[in-house]
Amino acid sequence: MKESILYIGLDYHQEKVQVCAMDSEQNILMNRGIANNWQTIAEAVSPLKGQVQAAIEVCCGSADLADELVNRAGWSVHLAHPGYVARLKQSPDKTDYSDSQLLADLERVGYVPRVWQAPFYITELRTLIQYRQTVVNERRNAKLRIRAVLRNQRVLNPPSNAWTLRWHNWVQNEAPISEQGRFAISGYFRSLDKAIKEVHEVEKRIKEYTSEDPLVARLCAYKGIGLITACSLRASVGRFDRFRTGKQLVRFCGLSPKNASSGKRQATAGLIDACDRQLRATLIEAAHRLIRYDDYCQAHAARLLKNGKPKNVVVAATMNRWLRRLFHVMKPLGLSC
Repeated sequence: MKESILYIGLDYHQEKVQVCAMDSEQNILMNRGIANNWQTIAEAVSPLKGQVQAAIEVCCGSADLADELVNRAGWSVHLAHPGYVARLKQSPDKTDYSDSQLLADLERVGYVPRVWQAPFYITELRTLIQYRQTVVNERRNAKLRIRAVLRNQRVLNPPSNAWTLRWHNWVQNEAPISEQGRFAISGYFRSLDKAIKEVHEVEKRIKEYTSEDPLVARLCAYKGIGLITACSLRASVGRFDRFRTGKQLVRFCGLSPKNASSGKRQATAGLIDACDRQLRATLIEAAHRLIRYDDYCQAHAARLLKNGKPKNVVVAATMNRWLRRLFHVMKPLGLSC
Protein backbone atom coordinates (compact mmCIF):
# COMPACT_ATOMS: atom_id res chain seq x y z
CA MET A 1 0.00 0.00 0.00
CA LYS A 2 1.34 3.39 -1.01
CA GLU A 3 2.27 5.61 1.93
CA SER A 4 0.17 8.77 2.23
CA ILE A 5 1.79 12.17 1.94
CA LEU A 6 1.56 14.94 4.51
CA TYR A 7 1.91 18.49 3.19
CA ILE A 8 3.28 20.78 5.90
CA GLY A 9 3.30 24.57 5.89
CA LEU A 10 5.68 26.24 8.37
CA ASP A 11 5.21 29.92 9.24
CA TYR A 12 8.47 30.75 11.01
CA HIS A 13 8.90 33.04 14.02
CA GLN A 14 11.73 33.32 16.51
CA GLU A 15 9.87 31.80 19.46
CA LYS A 16 7.35 29.53 17.74
CA VAL A 17 6.44 28.08 14.35
CA GLN A 18 2.87 27.83 13.08
CA VAL A 19 2.57 24.31 11.65
CA CYS A 20 -0.24 23.38 9.25
CA ALA A 21 -0.60 19.76 8.12
CA MET A 22 -2.74 18.98 5.07
CA ASP A 23 -3.54 15.75 3.24
CA SER A 24 -3.79 15.24 -0.53
CA GLU A 25 -7.54 16.07 -0.41
CA GLN A 26 -6.83 19.53 1.07
CA ASN A 27 -8.17 18.51 4.48
CA ILE A 28 -6.45 20.36 7.34
CA LEU A 29 -5.24 17.81 9.87
CA MET A 30 -3.51 20.26 12.18
CA ASN A 31 -2.78 23.97 12.37
CA ARG A 32 -1.26 25.27 15.60
CA GLY A 33 1.76 27.06 17.03
CA ILE A 34 4.68 24.89 18.17
CA ALA A 35 7.94 25.82 19.90
CA ASN A 36 10.75 26.72 17.53
CA ASN A 37 12.61 23.42 17.78
CA TRP A 38 12.97 20.80 15.06
CA GLN A 39 12.44 17.88 17.45
CA THR A 40 9.27 19.35 18.97
CA ILE A 41 7.87 20.04 15.49
CA ALA A 42 8.71 16.54 14.26
CA GLU A 43 7.12 14.94 17.33
CA ALA A 44 3.93 16.99 16.87
CA VAL A 45 3.57 15.86 13.24
CA SER A 46 4.61 12.19 13.71
CA PRO A 47 1.17 10.93 14.98
CA LEU A 48 -0.40 11.97 11.67
CA LYS A 49 1.53 9.25 9.84
CA GLY A 50 2.78 9.85 6.31
CA GLN A 51 5.68 10.97 4.18
CA VAL A 52 6.34 14.63 4.94
CA GLN A 53 6.75 17.30 2.28
CA ALA A 54 7.09 20.75 3.84
CA ALA A 55 7.46 24.36 2.76
CA ILE A 56 8.82 27.30 4.76
CA GLU A 57 9.38 30.93 3.79
CA VAL A 58 12.98 32.11 3.70
CA CYS A 59 13.93 34.47 6.55
CA CYS A 60 16.56 34.78 9.26
CA GLY A 61 16.80 31.36 10.93
CA SER A 62 14.28 29.49 8.77
CA ALA A 63 16.94 27.97 6.52
CA ASP A 64 18.71 26.50 9.57
CA LEU A 65 15.44 25.01 10.83
CA ALA A 66 14.78 23.55 7.37
CA ASP A 67 18.25 22.03 7.32
CA GLU A 68 17.67 20.40 10.73
CA LEU A 69 14.32 18.98 9.63
CA VAL A 70 15.91 17.53 6.49
CA ASN A 71 19.02 16.03 8.10
CA ARG A 72 17.63 15.00 11.51
CA ALA A 73 13.91 14.38 10.98
CA GLY A 74 14.19 13.06 7.42
CA TRP A 75 11.68 15.55 6.00
CA SER A 76 11.61 16.97 2.49
CA VAL A 77 11.60 20.75 2.94
CA HIS A 78 11.40 23.42 0.24
CA LEU A 79 12.36 27.04 0.90
CA ALA A 80 9.76 29.46 -0.46
CA HIS A 81 10.31 33.02 -1.70
CA PRO A 82 8.29 35.24 0.72
CA GLY A 83 7.61 37.93 -1.89
CA TYR A 84 6.09 35.52 -4.41
CA VAL A 85 4.13 33.69 -1.71
CA ALA A 86 2.57 37.01 -0.62
CA ARG A 87 1.48 37.69 -4.21
CA LEU A 88 -0.19 34.27 -4.42
CA LYS A 89 -2.49 35.02 -1.47
CA GLN A 90 -6.10 35.61 -2.41
CA SER A 91 -6.86 37.67 0.69
CA PRO A 92 -5.35 40.89 2.08
CA ASP A 93 -5.68 39.49 5.61
CA LYS A 94 -2.52 38.12 7.19
CA THR A 95 -2.38 35.68 10.10
CA ASP A 96 0.00 32.90 11.05
CA TYR A 97 -2.88 30.45 10.62
CA SER A 98 -3.60 31.48 7.01
CA ASP A 99 0.08 31.83 6.08
CA SER A 100 0.95 28.29 7.17
CA GLN A 101 -2.16 26.95 5.42
CA LEU A 102 -1.20 28.70 2.19
CA LEU A 103 2.31 27.21 2.32
CA ALA A 104 0.91 23.72 2.90
CA ASP A 105 -1.51 24.12 -0.03
CA LEU A 106 1.23 25.44 -2.34
CA GLU A 107 3.36 22.43 -1.43
CA ARG A 108 0.40 20.14 -2.13
CA VAL A 109 -0.17 21.46 -5.66
CA GLY A 110 3.56 21.90 -6.38
CA TYR A 111 3.45 25.67 -6.77
CA VAL A 112 5.97 26.65 -4.09
CA PRO A 113 8.22 29.43 -5.53
CA ARG A 114 11.44 27.76 -4.48
CA VAL A 115 14.59 29.48 -3.29
CA TRP A 116 18.10 28.04 -3.46
CA GLN A 117 19.49 27.19 -0.03
CA ALA A 118 23.11 28.26 0.30
CA PRO A 119 25.45 25.69 1.88
CA PHE A 120 27.41 26.45 5.05
CA TYR A 121 30.53 27.57 3.15
CA ILE A 122 28.56 30.25 1.28
CA THR A 123 26.69 31.49 4.36
CA GLU A 124 30.03 31.90 6.17
CA LEU A 125 31.46 33.81 3.19
CA ARG A 126 28.38 36.04 3.19
CA THR A 127 29.00 36.79 6.87
CA LEU A 128 32.54 37.94 6.07
CA ILE A 129 31.44 40.03 3.09
CA GLN A 130 28.66 41.70 5.10
CA TYR A 131 31.03 42.41 7.99
CA ARG A 132 33.55 43.95 5.61
CA GLN A 133 30.87 46.22 4.17
CA THR A 134 29.90 47.32 7.68
CA VAL A 135 33.50 48.26 8.45
CA VAL A 136 33.89 50.01 5.08
CA ASN A 137 30.79 52.07 5.88
CA GLU A 138 32.33 53.05 9.22
CA ARG A 139 35.52 54.12 7.44
CA ARG A 140 33.54 56.23 4.98
CA ASN A 141 31.45 57.80 7.74
CA ALA A 142 34.58 58.77 9.70
CA LYS A 143 35.99 60.50 6.62
CA LEU A 144 32.73 62.34 6.01
CA ARG A 145 32.64 63.58 9.61
CA ILE A 146 36.21 64.87 9.40
CA ARG A 147 35.44 66.74 6.18
CA ALA A 148 32.22 68.07 7.76
CA VAL A 149 34.16 69.63 10.67
CA LEU A 150 36.62 71.25 8.26
CA ARG A 151 33.81 72.59 6.10
CA ASN A 152 31.92 73.88 9.15
CA GLN A 153 35.03 75.74 10.34
CA ARG A 154 35.68 77.06 6.81
CA VAL A 155 39.17 75.59 6.62
CA LEU A 156 40.67 76.19 3.16
CA ASN A 157 43.98 75.87 1.29
CA PRO A 158 45.23 72.42 2.35
CA PRO A 159 48.91 71.80 1.51
CA SER A 160 48.19 68.60 -0.47
CA ASN A 161 45.46 66.26 -1.61
CA ALA A 162 43.12 64.89 1.05
CA TRP A 163 43.96 61.71 2.97
CA THR A 164 47.69 61.81 2.25
CA LEU A 165 50.11 61.63 5.21
CA ARG A 166 50.99 65.30 4.77
CA TRP A 167 47.29 66.25 4.76
CA HIS A 168 46.69 64.14 7.91
CA ASN A 169 49.50 65.91 9.78
CA TRP A 170 48.29 69.31 8.61
CA VAL A 171 44.67 68.69 9.73
CA GLN A 172 45.66 67.35 13.14
CA ASN A 173 48.41 69.88 13.96
CA GLU A 174 48.40 72.98 11.74
CA ALA A 175 44.91 73.62 10.32
CA PRO A 176 43.12 76.67 11.79
CA ILE A 177 40.53 74.70 13.77
CA SER A 178 38.92 75.61 17.09
CA GLU A 179 39.85 73.71 20.23
CA GLN A 180 36.63 71.67 20.31
CA GLY A 181 36.80 71.05 16.57
CA ARG A 182 40.33 69.66 16.90
CA PHE A 183 39.18 67.43 19.76
CA ALA A 184 36.33 66.05 17.61
CA ILE A 185 38.63 65.52 14.62
CA SER A 186 41.12 63.62 16.79
CA GLY A 187 38.34 61.25 17.82
CA TYR A 188 37.22 60.81 14.21
CA PHE A 189 40.80 60.04 13.15
CA ARG A 190 41.00 57.34 15.83
CA SER A 191 37.77 55.83 14.49
CA LEU A 192 39.17 56.05 10.97
CA ASP A 193 42.43 54.31 11.91
CA LYS A 194 40.49 51.55 13.68
CA ALA A 195 38.19 51.05 10.67
CA ILE A 196 41.14 50.94 8.24
CA LYS A 197 42.85 48.31 10.39
CA GLU A 198 39.66 46.21 10.57
CA VAL A 199 39.18 46.42 6.80
CA HIS A 200 42.69 45.02 6.28
CA GLU A 201 42.04 42.25 8.79
CA VAL A 202 38.74 41.13 7.29
CA GLU A 203 40.13 41.25 3.75
CA LYS A 204 43.01 39.06 4.89
CA ARG A 205 40.47 36.69 6.47
CA ILE A 206 38.43 36.58 3.24
CA LYS A 207 41.56 35.80 1.22
CA GLU A 208 42.48 32.93 3.55
CA TYR A 209 38.93 31.56 3.61
CA THR A 210 38.63 31.47 -0.20
CA SER A 211 42.23 30.42 -0.92
CA GLU A 212 41.10 26.99 -2.18
CA ASP A 213 37.89 28.09 -3.88
CA PRO A 214 38.19 27.30 -7.62
CA LEU A 215 35.38 29.66 -8.60
CA VAL A 216 36.97 32.64 -6.84
CA ALA A 217 40.31 31.80 -8.44
CA ARG A 218 38.64 31.62 -11.85
CA LEU A 219 36.95 34.99 -11.37
CA CYS A 220 40.15 36.65 -10.14
CA ALA A 221 41.87 35.50 -13.35
CA TYR A 222 39.80 38.07 -15.28
CA LYS A 223 41.65 41.32 -15.75
CA GLY A 224 39.84 44.00 -13.74
CA ILE A 225 38.19 41.61 -11.27
CA GLY A 226 39.70 41.74 -7.78
CA LEU A 227 39.33 39.53 -4.73
CA ILE A 228 36.45 41.47 -3.14
CA THR A 229 34.46 41.59 -6.39
CA ALA A 230 35.01 37.87 -6.95
CA CYS A 231 34.07 36.97 -3.37
CA SER A 232 31.00 39.23 -3.41
CA LEU A 233 29.79 37.53 -6.59
CA ARG A 234 30.58 34.11 -5.12
CA ALA A 235 28.75 34.89 -1.87
CA SER A 236 25.60 36.17 -3.55
CA VAL A 237 25.39 33.87 -6.57
CA GLY A 238 26.84 30.75 -4.94
CA ARG A 239 26.94 28.62 -8.07
CA PHE A 240 26.15 29.65 -11.63
CA ASP A 241 24.36 26.47 -12.66
CA ARG A 242 21.39 27.27 -10.41
CA PHE A 243 20.29 29.77 -13.07
CA ARG A 244 18.78 28.56 -16.34
CA THR A 245 19.95 31.48 -18.47
CA GLY A 246 22.38 34.35 -18.35
CA LYS A 247 19.41 36.72 -18.37
CA GLN A 248 18.24 35.24 -15.06
CA LEU A 249 21.69 35.79 -13.55
CA VAL A 250 21.79 39.40 -14.72
CA ARG A 251 18.34 40.06 -13.31
CA PHE A 252 19.36 38.50 -9.99
CA CYS A 253 22.31 40.92 -9.86
CA GLY A 254 19.99 43.89 -10.53
CA LEU A 255 21.52 44.85 -13.88
CA SER A 256 18.40 44.42 -16.05
CA PRO A 257 16.63 47.55 -17.32
CA LYS A 258 13.23 48.25 -15.80
CA ASN A 259 10.43 48.34 -18.36
CA ALA A 260 8.04 51.27 -17.97
CA SER A 261 6.00 50.80 -21.16
CA SER A 262 2.29 51.56 -21.45
CA GLY A 263 0.19 51.31 -24.59
CA LYS A 264 2.16 52.61 -27.55
CA ARG A 265 4.74 54.27 -25.30
CA GLN A 266 7.92 52.22 -24.93
CA ALA A 267 10.33 53.36 -22.24
CA THR A 268 12.78 52.19 -19.59
CA ALA A 269 13.13 53.51 -16.05
CA GLY A 270 16.66 52.70 -14.98
CA LEU A 271 17.62 49.38 -13.42
CA ILE A 272 15.29 47.05 -11.53
CA ASP A 273 14.94 47.57 -7.77
CA ALA A 274 14.62 43.95 -6.58
CA CYS A 275 18.23 42.95 -6.01
CA ASP A 276 21.18 43.02 -3.63
CA ARG A 277 22.07 46.72 -3.85
CA GLN A 278 25.57 46.23 -2.50
CA LEU A 279 26.34 43.49 -5.04
CA ARG A 280 25.11 45.71 -7.85
CA ALA A 281 27.26 48.61 -6.64
CA THR A 282 30.29 46.30 -6.51
CA LEU A 283 29.63 45.07 -10.06
CA ILE A 284 29.17 48.62 -11.37
CA GLU A 285 32.56 49.54 -9.90
CA ALA A 286 34.02 46.44 -11.56
CA ALA A 287 32.47 47.50 -14.89
CA HIS A 288 34.53 50.71 -14.86
CA ARG A 289 37.69 48.61 -14.51
CA LEU A 290 36.63 46.11 -17.18
CA ILE A 291 36.08 48.96 -19.66
CA ARG A 292 39.72 49.97 -19.10
CA TYR A 293 41.33 46.52 -19.06
CA ASP A 294 39.13 44.05 -20.99
CA ASP A 295 39.30 44.34 -24.79
CA TYR A 296 35.75 43.06 -25.39
CA CYS A 297 34.23 45.37 -22.77
CA GLN A 298 36.26 48.27 -24.07
CA ALA A 299 34.98 47.74 -27.63
CA HIS A 300 31.40 47.26 -26.42
CA ALA A 301 31.48 50.46 -24.36
CA ALA A 302 33.07 52.44 -27.21
CA ARG A 303 30.33 51.31 -29.59
CA LEU A 304 27.57 52.38 -27.20
CA LEU A 305 29.22 55.74 -26.51
CA LYS A 306 29.55 56.33 -30.26
CA ASN A 307 25.80 55.72 -30.58
CA GLY A 308 25.16 58.51 -28.08
CA LYS A 309 24.34 56.46 -24.97
CA PRO A 310 24.96 58.15 -21.57
CA LYS A 311 28.05 56.95 -19.69
CA ASN A 312 26.09 55.46 -16.77
CA VAL A 313 23.93 53.45 -19.21
CA VAL A 314 27.06 52.25 -21.00
CA VAL A 315 28.66 51.06 -17.76
CA ALA A 316 25.56 49.09 -16.67
CA ALA A 317 25.07 47.63 -20.16
CA THR A 318 28.72 46.56 -20.31
CA MET A 319 28.47 44.67 -17.01
CA ASN A 320 25.17 43.16 -18.18
CA ARG A 321 26.89 41.79 -21.29
CA TRP A 322 29.98 40.63 -19.38
CA LEU A 323 27.88 38.72 -16.84
CA ARG A 324 25.98 36.93 -19.60
CA ARG A 325 29.23 35.86 -21.22
CA LEU A 326 30.56 34.80 -17.80
CA PHE A 327 27.46 32.66 -17.21
CA HIS A 328 28.08 30.61 -20.37
CA VAL A 329 31.71 30.10 -19.34
CA MET A 330 31.02 29.14 -15.71
CA LYS A 331 27.85 27.03 -15.97
CA PRO A 332 29.38 24.08 -17.91
CA LEU A 333 32.25 23.88 -15.41
CA GLY A 334 29.85 23.04 -12.56
CA LEU A 335 32.07 24.81 -10.03
CA SER A 336 30.41 24.62 -6.61
CA CYS A 337 31.28 24.14 -2.96
